[in-house]
Parts: sequence; structure tokens; C-alpha cells
Amino acid sequence: MEIVIAAVLCLIVGLAGGFAVFRLVAGNSAKQASSEASSLVEKAKLQAETMRREASLEADSLRREASLEAETMRREASIVAKDQALKYKEEIEAENKGRLKEAQDRMHEAQERMKEAQERMREVRDAENRANQREESLERRSESLDGRERQIDSMQNQIESRERELTVAEEEMVRRLESVAGMSPQEAKEEMLEGLRDELTHESAAIIRKSETRTRAEADKKARMILSLAIQRVAADHSAENTVSAIHIPSDDLKGRIIGREGRNIRSFEQLTGTNLIIDDTPECVTISCFDPVRREIGRVTMENLVADGRIHPARIEEMYAKAVDLVEQRVVEAGEQATFDTGIHDLHPDLVHTLGRLRYRTSYGQNVLNHSLEVAYLSGVMASELGLDPVPAKRAGLLHDLGKAVDHEVEGSHAVIGADLARRFGERPEIVHAIEAHHGDVEANTVLDVLVQAADAISAARPGARKETLDAYIKRLEKLEEIANSYKGVERTYAIQAGREVRVMVEPEVVDEAQSVVLAHDIAHQIESEMQYPGQVKVVVIRESRAVDYAK
Repeated sequence: MEIVIAAVLCLIVGLAGGFAVFRLVAGNSAKQASSEASSLVEKAKLQAETMRREASLEADSLRREASLEAETMRREASIVAKDQALKYKEEIEAENKGRLKEAQDRMHEAQERMKEAQERMREVRDAENRANQREESLERRSESLDGRERQIDSMQNQIESRERELTVAEEEMVRRLESVAGMSPQEAKEEMLEGLRDELTHESAAIIRKSETRTRAEADKKARMILSLAIQRVAADHSAENTVSAIHIPSDDLKGRIIGREGRNIRSFEQLTGTNLIIDDTPECVTISCFDPVRREIGRVTMENLVADGRIHPARIEEMYAKAVDLVEQRVVEAGEQATFDTGIHDLHPDLVHTLGRLRYRTSYGQNVLNHSLEVAYLSGVMASELGLDPVPAKRAGLLHDLGKAVDHEVEGSHAVIGADLARRFGERPEIVHAIEAHHGDVEANTVLDVLVQAADAISAARPGARKETLDAYIKRLEKLEEIANSYKGVERTYAIQAGREVRVMVEPEVVDEAQSVVLAHDIAHQIESEMQYPGQVKVVVIRESRAVDYAK
């Protein structure tokens, strides 16, 4: 339609153009104008016809495309309708299959129920048959029991008659035995019980001794293995130390300068350091005496510096004393920090570290206490590891166990109790405090940690060359051991041997029997533990020997 309108418009435009041209050339020649107008009209007609044909062709093409598109849409609609119909058909078939399956399941379930009902009917019939058989069996058993009951009644009557006869015979036998033995039944019973009691006492003592021997052997074997391993792994050099307080001087002429005019230098020195300066006839030597090892060390350093400097007067003594105090305090702190570093314990209170460092100048029976504490820490850690325990608390308790020895000259009480109070005051855990307090038996050892520290302390003290004691103290200790053993009844002789580490007790066999000898050894060991102080352990051996001698003539 639009093409037709366009063609008409073009025709009108052509006519208008031809009319215009006609009007322009009208003045020249009418004939020429008429021919040109005719030509223009013909051209316009041809152009209009061409445009009409094109419009008609295009309209036919659009009609064909519309027809094809309509056919395509119809086919698509037909396909969709077929798909929808197929889908509906499948849904109906699936629904029918589900209903059919459900019906089949119901039929199967009904068949199963019928089978179960038949099975139950068979079980009921079987149960009825078994009940009938049991009833018949019970009837037969009842008849049998009635017969047995009659037999039992008869036998019971016979037994009662026999019992009466036996009772009479027993009474007659007892009367005859009493007349023959000359004692009553109660007396015979008591005599038999007394014999049994003595026999049981000896047997129980033998069992106890055997159990103790076996248990002790096993425990000793395990303990020796752990201790030998710990001692081997913590092999330390030991040499008994002396607290050296003798100071060498170049010449005896220096002694007068040390004393000073009217003794002012020696008085100033003793007043500042708190020590006693002993100047005697010993050549080229002066001695410093003090119960406080730190003060004694400060005095020693002060005197050595004064001797090296050569200027000895009260002002110089004060100056050298101040330097010595700073130097010794620095050494104390360094020794404490080094000890904690060596044992891997880094969270100690600073005051505990300082107190631990003071043990550098403390000795016990010639053994340096700080080195002893380090060794106890190592031994405790090794033994704890062998027993499957945490070695860190064991090392901590071992390192701090002799802490009280640094201040035991300032505070009353045993060093174990003093050390426990210090540890408790500076925030140590209760198990560490108890191990420190129990390592010498001031309180009862009730944990494995307590026993480990006690054992490590004894091992360190008992190493050959670790400690020494004076001859008088050694003799008194041996005499005390023999005195304790001789105080018991039945002891004939006592010998303290192996430097007081073993006591052999000879007993009178007529007074002390085998069972009592075990108890005697335990009592003597317990009394030694409670009344004496000694390094390591003391073995108590009770020897009971019986000899029979005769002569052939």
C-alpha cells in the first residue's frame, strides 16, 4: 500500500515538473513545448508504471513471507500440542503404573499377612501340643516325687534314730576322753588354739620375710638401674672444698701496717666487714674468720685489694670495702643466673636467684652447696624422666632444695624449713615447697617428687670425695650407731663398718628368734633415721647364729 502511495506521489511530482517546464518553454515554441510535455508525460507514466510493478512485486513477496510465517507458526503450534499431549499421556501412564504398583504391594502385603497368620496358627498348635506333653510329663513326675517323698520320710526316721545313737556314743566318748586326758573340752580347745597361734605366727613371719625379700630385691634392682643411669649421665667432678680464708701477704712487715697505729686499721676493717681478722705468727699469712660466707668473701676481696694497693688506712679500707661489696654482689647474681640457665629454669623470682647465688660461697662438709644443688637438679630430672614423669618440676625442686643454707645463720630452724618458707614467700608451687621441706625428713615425704629429691640429695652427698668430716665427728657418728644398736634387748655385739655406712648387729639366738630379728633390724634402722644425720644411707644387718659343739673322746 505504501508503495502505491509513493508511486502516486512521484506521478504528481512528475506532472508538476512537466507543467513547470511547459510553462518555461511556452514562450519559445508551443510545438516544441507540446512535444516535450508529451515526452515528460510519457516518462512520468513509465516511471509510475515501473513503481507500481515494483510495489506489486514487493506486496506479493510480503504476502508469501506472511503465508510462510503463518505456516511455520501453525507447525510449531502443532508440535507443541503434540508434545503436550505426549507429556500428558506419559503422566497418565506413570500414574497408572504407580497405582498398579501400589495395588501389587498391597496384594503382596496381604499375602504376607496371610502367611504370618498361618505360621502363628502352626505355632499355636505346636504350643498346645507341647503344653499337653508337659502336662503329661508333670503328672508322671508328680507320681515319682510322691514315691520319693515316702522313701525320704522313711530314711529321715532312720537318720534321726541313728543321730540319737551317735549323740549317746559321743557323750560317752567325751566322758572317756576327759577321764583319760585329765582336762576339760575348753582346756583342750585353748591348748590347741595356742599351738595354732604359735604356728601361724612363725608362718606369717616367714611369709612376710619372703615377701619383703622378693619385693626388696625387685625394687632394689629397678632402683639400682635408675640410679646407675642417673649417676652415669650426671658424671660430675668432685673435690672436697675448704673455705679458704687465709690471705697471702708479700712479707711479715705488712702485718704492722694492716694493724695500724693503736690498731685503728684492724678495728676499721673488722667493723666494716663484720669479720674477725686474725694476725698471728704464721709467716706471710693473715686469716679472716666469719660465720657468714658472703661477708667472709667480701672481707677476703677487700684485704687482697688493700694488700695489692699497699695503702692501708681507714679511708682506703672503706673505699676498697665498697668496691668489694659491689664485686661480690655481682658475682652472687651471676652465679644464681648461671645456675638457672644451666638447669633451664627461667621464671624464678629475682630474690630467689640472688639467694641461690649466695650458695656459691657456702660449703657443707667441704662440698660447695651451689654445685651440690645443680647436681641434685640434674639427678632429679634424669630419674624423673626414667620414671615417665615431668623432669622440669624435679629439676626446680632439686635446684632449690638447699636454698635455706644461704640464710640459715641468720634465721632459726633447719635449712629445709627455712628454704621452704623462702620458696613459699616468693610464689613457688606447693609441691615444690613440700619437696624442699621434706628432703631431710622434717615433714613426711608423700609424693614421688619428694622421694626423687631425697634420693638425688643422698646420691650427690654420697659420691666418693664429695664431702668430708672431721675425725671427731666421724668417731662420734660411729659410736652413736653402735650405741643405738646395743640399746636393744638380746643384742650381743655391734660393729659399725664401711665408714659408718653399715651396722652389723650380733644377737643372742636364745633371746631373739628368726621373726624377731626382722623386726629388730627395722626398729634399729628407724631409730637411726630419727636420731642421726648422715650422708647417704646406713645398712642394718642383724646376724643370728646358733652353734652346737661337742667333743668326741
